[in-house]
Amino acid sequence: MNLSPNTQAILLLTAPLIVGKGQQSPDSLTHGEYKQMARFLRDNQRQPSDFLGSDAKEIIEKCSVLFDRTRIERLLGRGFLLSQAVERWQARTIWVISRADASYPGKLKTRLKDDAPPLLYGCGDAALLETGGLAIVGSRNVDAALVEYTEGIGRLAAEAKRTVVSGGARGIDQAAMRGALAAGGSVVGVLSESLERMALVREHREFLMENRLVLVSPYDPSAGFNVGNAMQRNKLIYAFADAALVVSSDVEKGGTWAGAIEQLKKLRFVPVYVRTKGEPNKGLDALRRNGALSWPNPETTETFAEALAAKSYPEQSAPGQDELSFAVREEQITLSPVEVPALQSEQVTMNQNSSVTPTPAEALFGTVRELLRNMNTPQTDAEVAQMLGVSKSQAKEWLERLAEEGLLEKVKKPIRYQAVSSLGRLF
Repeated sequence: MNLSPNTQAILLLTAPLIVGKGQQSPDSLTHGEYKQMARFLRDNQRQPSDFLGSDAKEIIEKCSVLFDRTRIERLLGRGFLLSQAVERWQARTIWVISRADASYPGKLKTRLKDDAPPLLYGCGDAALLETGGLAIVGSRNVDAALVEYTEGIGRLAAEAKRTVVSGGARGIDQAAMRGALAAGGSVVGVLSESLERMALVREHREFLMENRLVLVSPYDPSAGFNVGNAMQRNKLIYAFADAALVVSSDVEKGGTWAGAIEQLKKLRFVPVYVRTKGEPNKGLDALRRNGALSWPNPETTETFAEALAAKSYPEQSAPGQDELSFAVREEQITLSPVEVPALQSEQVTMNQNSSVTPTPAEALFGTVRELLRNMNTPQTDAEVAQMLGVSKSQAKEWLERLAEEGLLEKVKKPIRYQAVSSLGRLF
């Protein structure tokens, strides 16, 4: 594995570097923190690899206004642990690319911007990540009729020489992937967990070696299941595709519903279709009321291609030729300090005006988000738990989620959280 210096630095700063039964480093930068670091590097005309150069001490000293200097030094000093992780990945034919690499998928950079994962781990032909195709998603627990229907969609996609994009979970995801691969097609599997284990599954090896399957994840190859990770990877499934088909969904709950609603109401990357054949589904009916299109049930490769070519949203702007420059690309994905509060205000307004009724858990979290986003005094999870009248574990879960969103900064010794809005004024 030939890692670029930029990717090595980003791995040291952000990756848990799980080796064997090792645990994630509590010091690694969260996604939100790395966005701050990227802005710092851009504003100082630097790139991640400079942390590994002769003037690293100078750069670390400058960024101490954002992060504790000893923390950054400790992360950058994990060279031996990184070499162990890379050796383990190589043995399993797993590759890793970073947002600073020219080979990083353009669709993610263009569509997700500052939410594009800093790192992507994968196994298989990375070129498949640029092929678009149909995202097929749905529930894990479905009957045999829906499995057969979904496999048929996967076969039609293969006949039309279009890639199937899905999440690799049991049920609809795996049925779509299985149908496409069995018919000679290509598949992008976007995983939220256990890339290392999935890459070693015997049924996958043939397709991986034939360059018809790529498994990719923004999370460490050894990472286990996490609800938040599963929810966050949904946007990647849509971002890789040209159109999406929801085969089944619960109403106002579950990952399939959350991902589809986020696409329909906020992200709007691709047209979202819902199944129209077979048994009715209340979740699909609700998605249709929220703007989803009825799947036209194409029976030929020509009509299938027409469905994927439908434009229900404005065309996304294509990345410029100068995106291979780290500084330029990072500028495109990072919001200015003036834009951050404006964007947050727009999102709040949009959520208030939305006709979608959030689940009680999401509604509660939305209230917590508004309460804590202006928390300028560092607070521990125990202090926040006492303030909100909830358990410490619940407070910790909310705080970590807000840190991932970039609304809160995690401060060490002791671990505390505070709003990052005040930090934006430094740049």
